[in-house]
Amino acid sequence: MEFKELIKDRRSVRNYSEAVPHDDLVSILDDARMAPSWKNSQTYRCYAVEDPEKIAAFREAALPSFNQKNSANAAYIVSTFVKDIAGFNEGAPVNEPGNCWGAYDLGLHDAYLLLSARSHGYDTLIMGLRDAAAIKKLLSIPENEEIMSVIAVGKRAAEPAFRPRKELEEVVKFF
Repeated sequence: MEFKELIKDRRSVRNYSEAVPHDDLVSILDDARMAPSWKNSQTYRCYAVEDPEKIAAFREAALPSFNQKNSANAAYIVSTFVKDIAGFNEGAPVNEPGNCWGAYDLGLHDAYLLLSARSHGYDTLIMGLRDAAAIKKLLSIPENEEIMSVIAVGKRAAEPAFRPRKELEEVVKFF
């Protein structure tokens, strides 16, 4: 699939027929590692939930009911970043964004992940509403990591509609 077609075909899917198989999930996560990061620090971390029993426990403990419904039949990737590294030198932030650089790098990583999933024939849904404390406990995520999202990954059960985008002139200023 050509890149322009790939980015236009990617959708936030809320109806899955099946989860992504392990080997494809490994390939998608491996592709995402190629994302750029602050000083190549690679502070993103992923926690993949793919075992059916663990998926059920995760859904029940960590997701609100509407996200449970929207992501049924999918696997999950919890994406985090290690705090106080990206955007820091010698333990101090180098400018006003501070840890936002870690979140920025994680966003780049997650964008690569979403596009890789689509290129493998899978779809995704980024969920920001979740129970971070329950997730940290269930997946043994260290305190120095910030959870940003839970990403459902699987095969779309139906063709999602394209949601319109703002015109370029609304979001870009040329000088």
